[in-house]
Amino acid sequence: MDFRFTDDQLSLQSIARDFAQKRIAPVAAELDAKGEFPLDNIREMGQLGLMGIEVPHEYGGAGMDPVGYVLAMIEIAAADAATSTIMSVNNSLFCNGILKHGTEEQKQKYVRAIAQGEAIGAYALTEPQSGSDASAMHTRASKNADGNWVINGKKSWITSGPVARYIVLFAITTPGIGAKGVSAFIIDTQRPGFHAGKTEPKLGIRASATCEIEFNDYVCPKEDLLGEEGKGFSIAMGVLDAGRIGIASQAVGIARAAYEATLQWSRDRKAFGHPIGTFQMTQAKIADMKCKLDAATLLTLRAAWAKGEAEKNGGRFGTEASVAKLVASEAAMWISHQAVQIHGGMGYSKEMPLERYFRDAKITEIYEGTSEIQRLVIARAETGLR
Repeated sequence: MDFRFTDDQLSLQSIARDFAQKRIAPVAAELDAKGEFPLDNIREMGQLGLMGIEVPHEYGGAGMDPVGYVLAMIEIAAADAATSTIMSVNNSLFCNGILKHGTEEQKQKYVRAIAQGEAIGAYALTEPQSGSDASAMHTRASKNADGNWVINGKKSWITSGPVARYIVLFAITTPGIGAKGVSAFIIDTQRPGFHAGKTEPKLGIRASATCEIEFNDYVCPKEDLLGEEGKGFSIAMGVLDAGRIGIASQAVGIARAAYEATLQWSRDRKAFGHPIGTFQMTQAKIADMKCKLDAATLLTLRAAWAKGEAEKNGGRFGTEASVAKLVASEAAMWISHQAVQIHGGMGYSKEMPLERYFRDAKITEIYEGTSEIQRLVIARAETGLR
């Protein structure tokens, strides 16, 4: 692995950092308190190329690589995790899936609008009764006389669901054969039969809109089948590998923000006549925070590098993605926890961002596969046993 970043990667990182600090950070607390979707910022991010970082230029994207994506995601997440969640879904789950498995017409029609920030994308796999056991979904799609697909069912915890124009959806097309009976579809939410439910009142990432969605005799044109019929589950799992790199990047951004705030606090805050950073127990926490942050950062960059290599030369990167996601998400939770503790009462107050970092960090251990699922993925890859 080459640890040197290219000029293009550093330029993208600089663009993301500048936008994050000038436009996102100043409104993050307010949007979190209101649970308000940052639509204007998302549109501007599209214009900057941040909503389609790995999307080739011919489809309206920035034409960058996975490492550049990670560097940009970290900067956005350090300012506001909720905004980075929207960015991650658009990049990793929506655009990535269609770029890998879509037709030329699908790429031109659906990827371009999302990559340029003209529309919002979403990804619908989870259902009320099937989270980690994704193959147990109940949503059904059946062909009508015209060869189009009629979809009925319900999906839950859909990030950007209330505002998404297009959604990558997974449904059962052949019941009774488990994962082999799942297919993927591209949904236009402006068609009849689609309904978005109430926005979920979440613990963290509150400025990202999440809801349940329902399909009642929704007719999906046959040309909007994504990939081959019956290949939906493998598409979903492959897309989640990329998604896990996005969430690992988000976790690193949250962890970095909490760590940097703690460093400054340890220098400024005094107790018993001395900066609290001179106390050995505080120093021990800071040392451990630094080690976990660096480990998470390097593992996330390794996963991004592995994804880039797999795209050029073939192969897989799922294990590296799971390792990065597991380590980074648990590091974010631990670091933000220690940050609140070191800040004491002020860490618990909404006057400072520490409690928001703490709330936001928790979801990184859950979505795109829980920490428990990541451990299963890693162990099965290492042992060859299931």
